[in-house]
Amino acid sequence: MNQNVVVVGTQWGDEGKGKIVDLLTDEASAVVRFQGGHNAGHTLVIGNDKTVLHLIPSGILHSDVRCLIGNGVVFEPFAFMKEVELLESRDISVRDRLTVSAACHLIMPYHVQLDLAREEALGERKIGTTGRGIGPAYEDKVARRGIRIGDLLDWERFENKVTQALDFHNFVLTNYHQKPAIDLSSTLESFASVSDDLRPMVADIVPILEKFKQDKCKVLFEGAQGSLLDVDMGTYPYVTSSNTTAGGAGLGSGVGPKDLDYILGIAKAYTTRVGEGPFPTELSDAIGEGLASRGHEFGATTGRARRCGWFDAVAMKRSVTLNSVSGLCLTKIDVLDGLEVVKICIDYQLDFNEDLFDFGSEGMQEAKPVYLELPGWSESTKGITEYSDLPKGARDYVRALEKEVGVPITIISTGPDRSETIVVEHPFE
Repeated sequence: MNQNVVVVGTQWGDEGKGKIVDLLTDEASAVVRFQGGHNAGHTLVIGNDKTVLHLIPSGILHSDVRCLIGNGVVFEPFAFMKEVELLESRDISVRDRLTVSAACHLIMPYHVQLDLAREEALGERKIGTTGRGIGPAYEDKVARRGIRIGDLLDWERFENKVTQALDFHNFVLTNYHQKPAIDLSSTLESFASVSDDLRPMVADIVPILEKFKQDKCKVLFEGAQGSLLDVDMGTYPYVTSSNTTAGGAGLGSGVGPKDLDYILGIAKAYTTRVGEGPFPTELSDAIGEGLASRGHEFGATTGRARRCGWFDAVAMKRSVTLNSVSGLCLTKIDVLDGLEVVKICIDYQLDFNEDLFDFGSEGMQEAKPVYLELPGWSESTKGITEYSDLPKGARDYVRALEKEVGVPITIISTGPDRSETIVVEHPFE
C-alpha cells in the first residue's frame, strides 16, 4: 500500500490536476498544497456543480478530509478568505479542517504592483505572468526579506517588517518604474482586518504530517502549474517562480523524500500552454482551434486562451525523469474524438549539436517536432469508465504514448466530471 502520493502536472500546467486530486481524495485522510500561490486554478466538476479553487486544496469538497497548505506556498490572505467564504456559502465546512503553515510567505500589495510594472516594462518580451505577485513574493523569500504568516500573528514584528520592506520596494516602484508608492498605513490596516480570521487556522504542519505518518494515514500532495514551468528545470525564463516538480513536495511541506511513495503525473492527451514561451508542437491552424474549442481551453485563473498542440513525448520523457513518475494519468482524451489522424512528437530536429540542447527557452525555441502519425477514431470516448470500452484507435493511441514515454498510463479521464474516469491502477493501492 502506498501511503503518500504526489500529484504533479507534467506539461505546462492546466493538465486537469484538480479533478484527479478530488477523485483520489476518496482514499486519503489529508490533502497538502506544497508550492505556488493563487496563480493556480483547479477546476472541480461534480454533477452540475463547478468549483474553481486557487489556494485551498482540491480535497476540501470531501467533508471528512483534512487540508493543509504547506510552507512552499506563497499566500495571499484576501484571496484565501474569499475562497473560504465561497465554500462556506455552499455549506462546505472549511475552518475546522484547513490548516495553513505559519512558514508560508505572504504576498503583499507591493509584490502585485512590482509584478505588473515589470511585465509592462518588458513589453513584447513579457513572461506572461498572472500579475498576482507570485514571482516578487518568492524573490523576497530567497532574499530573506520576506514576511511570513507567523509574522502577521505578532503585530509589532509584522509592522516593523512591513515598514522596512516598503522602504525598499517603494524606492524601486517610484524611482525605477515611475509608479505610485504603496501606503504603509492602509497596508497595515487591511492586514489587521484579516489576521484574526487567519489565526485559528495557522500552525506548524510538520508535526501534523509526522502524526499522519505514524498513524499510517494516506496523504495526497497536490502540485500546481506543471513540470515544464519549474523555475530550475522548465523553459526558463518562461517559467513560474517555484519548484513544480515532485521534489518540491517534500521541501514545500516538511516531509522527507523517502516518505513519498508514488508520483502520479498528470498529462493531457494533447498539449497546451498559457502565456509566452516556446511550444514545439503548437498548432496554429484549424486543428489547434478545434482542440481549444472542444477542450474549453481557457485558464481557470486568468481566463486567457490556451495555446494548443500535439502531445510532446520528448518533453514528457523529460518530465518523467525529473519527477520519477510512477504512473501517468491521461486527461481529456475525449477532446481528440473525431480526428482522422492523431500525432505524437517523438523527436526534435535540431539545427545544432544535440549535445548542447537543453530544455530552456532558447533550446526549445529551435526544436522542430518529428511526429508519429496514428489513425484517429470516430467513436465517442466521453464518459467511458472501462478501458476495454475505449475505441480501438484510442487504445492504440494510449499504448503508443506508453511506449514513447516509458511509464504506464494508469488513469484515463474521459470527461470533466469525477465519474468520467477509467482507473486501471489506483495510486494508493
